[in-house]
Order: sequence, then structure tokens, then C-alpha cells
Amino acid sequence: MLGALRFLWNATRGYRLTPWRSPYLRWRFETYTGTHADAVTASIMLRFVWQERRQLLRFLRWTGEIARDGAKR
Repeated sequence: MLGALRFLWNATRGYRLTPWRSPYLRWRFETYTGTHADAVTASIMLRFVWQERRQLLRFLRWTGEIARDGAKR
């Protein structure tokens, strides 16, 4: 869980109160959904997060595993 929080903290740097404005998250959103990054609004982002919550949690668990494996080396 700590790895997931670390990823979210880093991914929203500078945009923590408005993550839908983050250029990184907009780019990730665009590549994942095909929706143009300029069209992303808070409601679109929240709807996406709710609909894809299982996949997003799986991704965040994976990032935690990768971080743990990297720390072991």
C-alpha cells in the first residue's frame, strides 16, 4: 500500500488538489482511453477512476511490488 501511495504522490506532484490537470496523468489517461488529454475534466476523471477501480488498484499493487523488488537489489 505504501508503494501505491508513493506512486500517487509522485504522479500528482504540483497538482495534488487537482490531479485531472496533471500533464502526466492526462497523458496516461489519453493513452489508456483514447480520450484527448485536453478534454479531461474532473467529472470524466472521477467516472473513469470509479469504473476502472479494480484495474487501477491492480496497477498500484504492481507498482508496489516493483518498488519492493528494486529496493531488494
